[in-house]
Amino acid sequence: MSAARHFTDLRPLRSSGPFRALWLGTSLAGVGGQIANVAALAQVWELTRSPIWTGALGLASGVAMLVFGPVGGHLADRYDRRTIVRLSTAAQALAALALSAQAAAGSRAVLLLLVLVAAQSAAGAVGAPARRTLPARLLPPGEVAAGLALQNLSFQAALLAGPAVGGLIAAWSLPAAYAAETVAVGVAFAVTFALPALPPVASAPGSGGRPRSERGGWTYVFRRPTLWGSFATDLAATLLAMPIALFPLVNQERFGGDPRTLGLFLSAIAVGGIAAGAFSGTVTRVRRAGLLQLGAATVWGLALAGFGLAGPLWLSLGCLAVAGAADTVSVVTRGALVQLETPDAFRGRVSAIDHVIGVAGPQLGSFRGGLLGAAVGASAALAIGGLAAAATVLVVGAVNRPLRRYVAPVEAVEPEVAPELAPARDTGASAEGHVNAPKTAG
Repeated sequence: MSAARHFTDLRPLRSSGPFRALWLGTSLAGVGGQIANVAALAQVWELTRSPIWTGALGLASGVAMLVFGPVGGHLADRYDRRTIVRLSTAAQALAALALSAQAAAGSRAVLLLLVLVAAQSAAGAVGAPARRTLPARLLPPGEVAAGLALQNLSFQAALLAGPAVGGLIAAWSLPAAYAAETVAVGVAFAVTFALPALPPVASAPGSGGRPRSERGGWTYVFRRPTLWGSFATDLAATLLAMPIALFPLVNQERFGGDPRTLGLFLSAIAVGGIAAGAFSGTVTRVRRAGLLQLGAATVWGLALAGFGLAGPLWLSLGCLAVAGAADTVSVVTRGALVQLETPDAFRGRVSAIDHVIGVAGPQLGSFRGGLLGAAVGASAALAIGGLAAAATVLVVGAVNRPLRRYVAPVEAVEPEVAPELAPARDTGASAEGHVNAPKTAG
């Protein structure tokens, strides 16, 4: 095997112009979003000096995503996904423009800021399920995991660089920080015009391409062991071991509460994620995606348990970097598995489930970690959570043979749908927007 095959697989950027445009736009929007996050935190703190209000930012965003994510899933299985992505991105750009305007006007209305942040998150949540389905429609199946790895790599890069850039811009001018996001999301909106029409593949008679079963997404997940096993693995990892809420307590107990050390914790996870992304060529070519996700989730839990027990700073940061790398591998493999194992008629709703789990799992896991940390201390809470997550993942793998033995397809094979769930085909005209190339988190 050539050494180059171990590094980031760039085939999706070469083989698909629409995916290339989508990736560039999403990458810019990711950096813009991180800049705006810092600006919003700085503005709320400047207005209130209250950690309760800064926490309300996360609550406003999280609730909006949880409420509107399922709505986006249903829309993605009813209408052209290009249109949904285009309209939701335009709404995000308008919200960013409104944020810039209120900052330029010197507004001191915290509630207005929270409403605009929630509106922008809601717009993103509506478009997220449709956006998650795009790699499976724009790329051949052998490149779907590589496409998801590229998306995750850009996310990790934005997570690493965006806050630093945002801090510099926000210190100079809050309106300029929001304006930077407006420009970035505007570019992301412009590149949606490079996408082809992407209506749902299957359609029901007389319904204009709408799937017959409104609740078929959850039903389909529960009927596919590979899917519920993949989601259960992710939930076990995030619910039981998410460490973010414990970072300030760990920093205070071990390192004197130095804010620079707290920043290093977050950076270490991002560095691990970027390192895994840089060598993702090896990961994305592994066809045993289920086994790989199980292994990566187990390493995630063990690494965080190690972080809880580690003494010196270098060892603590090393454990976090390993956890970040394992998280990236898990997200990429889960994303590819979910997209390739789900028929297009259900892909929007199943992607919405994936999105909701990805949002709710870490938030609830942080809340659990904070409660446990208050009861037994940060180190014990991290060790207990990490070991519990690893053990639960091993149980999921032991009882779920289909996930353990799952092999990613290399041919253009659409997953089967149970007859009672399958949307009927429109006999009047053939469906448009089918997978346009011969045949993934998170």
